[in-house]
Amino acid sequence: MMNDSPKPEKIRCDACPVLCYIADGKSGACDRYANHGGTLVRVDPLTIIAGGEQALVPFLPEAGDDWDGDIIKGSRPFITAVGAGTTYPDYKPAPFIVSQEVAGVDMVTVVTEGIFSYCGVKVKIDTDRHIGDERDIVYAEGEPIGHVMTSEYGSKMLSLGGVEHLTGGSKKEGRITCDALLRLCNREAVTLHVGDGDHQVELIVEAGKAPVVDGITEKLMRVGCGSATIGMFAKKWLGHVDDVVVVDDHITGVLSEHEAGKQLDIPPTGIKMLGRRSTPGRYFQVANPGTGWGGTDIEDPLTILGPFNAKVAKSGGRLFMVSTTGEQYAYFELDADLVPQKKETPEPLKASAALIAENCEPSVCSVLFMGGAGGSLRAGVTDNPVRLTRSVKEQLTHVSCGGAQAYVWPGGGITVMVNVLDMPTQSFGYVPTPALVAPIEFSLRVSDYEALGGYMDHIRPVSQISREDVRHVGENRQGDNPMAAENYRWAKGS
Repeated sequence: MMNDSPKPEKIRCDACPVLCYIADGKSGACDRYANHGGTLVRVDPLTIIAGGEQALVPFLPEAGDDWDGDIIKGSRPFITAVGAGTTYPDYKPAPFIVSQEVAGVDMVTVVTEGIFSYCGVKVKIDTDRHIGDERDIVYAEGEPIGHVMTSEYGSKMLSLGGVEHLTGGSKKEGRITCDALLRLCNREAVTLHVGDGDHQVELIVEAGKAPVVDGITEKLMRVGCGSATIGMFAKKWLGHVDDVVVVDDHITGVLSEHEAGKQLDIPPTGIKMLGRRSTPGRYFQVANPGTGWGGTDIEDPLTILGPFNAKVAKSGGRLFMVSTTGEQYAYFELDADLVPQKKETPEPLKASAALIAENCEPSVCSVLFMGGAGGSLRAGVTDNPVRLTRSVKEQLTHVSCGGAQAYVWPGGGITVMVNVLDMPTQSFGYVPTPALVAPIEFSLRVSDYEALGGYMDHIRPVSQISREDVRHVGENRQGDNPMAAENYRWAKGS
């Protein structure tokens, strides 16, 4: 008997633990699933990467000019998890389990959009400017969302997110943390505040863009520490100046005391540096961290000098002081009282500062998503999840995120890290539990998939994937090919 009863006005979405009831024509709290005429539909299209000569691009609804809708036009396609949907609750197989032949090998790719409660981002900020002390709290909209990590060579590092901020604090803290992570991963600008009180620094971070520190857009990351800069450019100063100081928050260099100066037979100048002497020509803690010269808090470089040694120094002695980016420099000559007096900088010294700046790379922010793949992710691949973990560790299964190469951390579990700039645009979503939703793909041989207990009856050939509502993007020519033989420990063609 035909059932002519009307469909309910609202339907329940089971794509995540929130279990929204969605009215017809409306979307759920995450804006990823909607009620379309009583049917639950995925709002964003499935994303397919096809080989070609273009880089990753945004949505291409008007792609008819150069793409006829054939997903296998050109090179072999790769079905990403972007727009695929989730496996929640955990017992459901992944939304797409797709097979294709690659170089004579039958391969399968299992894709799902994972719900990551255990996730965060690592942010690398290329700048010498002080943005906070190690362990300083990072805030977004007044809520703590992470902290400052150790400084690396020419870069500051932030750790944002994580389960403690997503679920371990107040509801507002979790919501704002999730929102900041989502925007960072989707390459949007996020305003952060680092530290507390009078020492708080405002920081605008956007993947692939220069950081903005207290309203100033950074341009260059340092060429090296002060000591390294001395070693790199010592010959450029030979004959043009008696001594050079390269100001750096970490290691300030002095040419006449440095090994590079000694090998060039540069005599002592009687210079006296404030700070803690390390090895010859290398000084620590000449000033406090800040946004001035070389990442220090000074604007006048002479403040890091003590009185010159009258037994060694000579009137007319020439001194050049420069920062590690070459953006700040000044030239001085000693007067009769051995006090440095600022003079017009000679052209050869200006040229050396320009050379330092030329050798500095652009200041940029890098955002790396990091998450632990467990729960429904693994259960959506096999009914015996530990076998997937072992297969990944044994390099029988390759892990990618939106088609981009993912670094899998050693040790237990499947902890992945990926550069968001390598992924298609708008790859990330969220659920208001709160948690990020991120694409993840597992690629392996069909024979290996069967051996680990995969859902063989759910495999579909790539040619059967619907061409409707598909988002087509070009491959990232700088990126990794998830199907490349070198990603697997088995020999090519075996």
